[in-house]
Amino acid sequence: MPQESEPAAGTEDVRAEAVAALADAPSLNPEQFRRLASYGEREDVAQGDVLYATGDRRYDLFLIESAVVDVVRDATATDSEYVVYSRHPGDFTGELSMLTGQSVFLTARVSRPGVVIRIGGERFRAVLREQVDIADVIVEAFSVRRRIVQRAAGSVLEIVGAPHSDQTRALQAYAARLLLPHEALDADSVPGQALMAAHGLTAADLPVAVVSDRALRRAAPHDVAAAIGLTYDGSPGSGDSMRAVDLVVVGAGPAGLAAAVYGASEGLATVLLDSGGAGGQAATSSRIENYLGFPRGVSGEELTRLALVQALKFGAQLYAPCDVVALDVGDPRGPAVRLADGVRLRARSLIVATGARYRRLSVPRLDEFEKLGHVRYSATELDARDCVTRPVTVVGGANSAGQAALFLAARGARVDLVVRGEEIRQSMSDYLCRRLEADPKIHLHHRTQVVGLTGDGALSGVVLAHGDAPGREVPSSAVFCFIGADPDTDWLACLERDPHGFLLTGTRTSARTAGPGRPALPYQTSHPRVFAAGDVRAGSVKRVASAVGEGAGAVASVHQMLAQEHDGALRSLRL
Repeated sequence: MPQESEPAAGTEDVRAEAVAALADAPSLNPEQFRRLASYGEREDVAQGDVLYATGDRRYDLFLIESAVVDVVRDATATDSEYVVYSRHPGDFTGELSMLTGQSVFLTARVSRPGVVIRIGGERFRAVLREQVDIADVIVEAFSVRRRIVQRAAGSVLEIVGAPHSDQTRALQAYAARLLLPHEALDADSVPGQALMAAHGLTAADLPVAVVSDRALRRAAPHDVAAAIGLTYDGSPGSGDSMRAVDLVVVGAGPAGLAAAVYGASEGLATVLLDSGGAGGQAATSSRIENYLGFPRGVSGEELTRLALVQALKFGAQLYAPCDVVALDVGDPRGPAVRLADGVRLRARSLIVATGARYRRLSVPRLDEFEKLGHVRYSATELDARDCVTRPVTVVGGANSAGQAALFLAARGARVDLVVRGEEIRQSMSDYLCRRLEADPKIHLHHRTQVVGLTGDGALSGVVLAHGDAPGREVPSSAVFCFIGADPDTDWLACLERDPHGFLLTGTRTSARTAGPGRPALPYQTSHPRVFAAGDVRAGSVKRVASAVGEGAGAVASVHQMLAQEHDGALRSLRL
């Protein structure tokens, strides 16, 4: 059995926090333990046996009948191995990676021999479907353990780079959206330099992602996804290629997440694909106050996290980043999407929920300051960290811009809110307008546009033009851009779109029917097996609540379409 090394400084704090968190986490009562045990097989385990190891792509749930299992952070290039927490009789192993399909982050090793009960992947999914009270305990306990793993992030995912680099920020945003335990290190800091030296890295390798002690040079989100098992593998013999898929959802914003929740919960084998990470534009909202059920408001990141865990609980499988580049509707068995790496994925039905791409300012030097991370398209905690007490500019006249301005001002920034229109009340909710007008840290600029960016090596100001008056420079350390978006439908040439590129659905399509004598179903596109929901759809209401409703409604139409095709096949057999 490998011996535990002397823990690095700070690990005792991690252990203490883990013990405290686990004490408050839900646990199985004896009756639930017996019921859960009926889904598995008893096994004798010896001291030193490894139940699963860091980096494993798939692993089983283990109920502990009489053994003790240590959950261990493996040794790295800069730290020694140590035990994060232990599982005792009556406990079970695992954390959120059992739901997400990510590689295992920590190693589970038997420290005292005894008996465990192994529950394989399919049986584990059956538990989540059939035993509601047990599923609640497991999912909540998994969430608590993920937060513990986050504190032990040194062996999981470390991101090293320049803090203002857009590539570094992209990695950090991806890790946050996918609930990945991670730690961000400034390349010029002492820990950052130590990690780079341990792996033989130089500034030319930045940004770097260290995944379970493997260094990914000049890393992008896709590299991290491949390393932890979040890319779709359709090669022969892979687990992904063998699966029968009922529903593919493209886009993991509110509409796509809702479609995944309702599709998976209603028995459809569901795959969720997204080119970035879960949440879409909603994940960039600092505070959503008019979403039903959250009277105190909820951040887009938090809403995304809850929805993603819910979809994964019901068995939906997420792959991100996963770029879908084409749609083929020529196969009578169902539509097929082609991924950027050439892999094809076919399903019985498809829901397009790709939303829209952010519009960019048309000003000189935009690319330069975007690469420096000084022009941003979201306003989250990560975005606000370097803006406290500093002047910033928010551009846009819709709710997202108003929410961003209030969020940044609340964190100490002085905000110039630049609105092209005559009046913010024309395009923004009344409650936001009142707060913006009352906030002394927010200066409203109506009938104004950003026409220039200034600074030497860093953004120092923006040039604002009011009406026909000449432009004037105001100080600004960052620009937050919320000027709208265009539908992400370039890859959907085979479907009918309106002049602006939005997908036509239902009776808006030229066919207006789903077959002989059948009117087109809600959210159904010009192809009967392809549906659209959320901002990508012509006529949609650009609100989170409506996107969620459309995602659920699209799944209802999928069920109706499949039932109609089944009935039609039966009639053909009788004839």
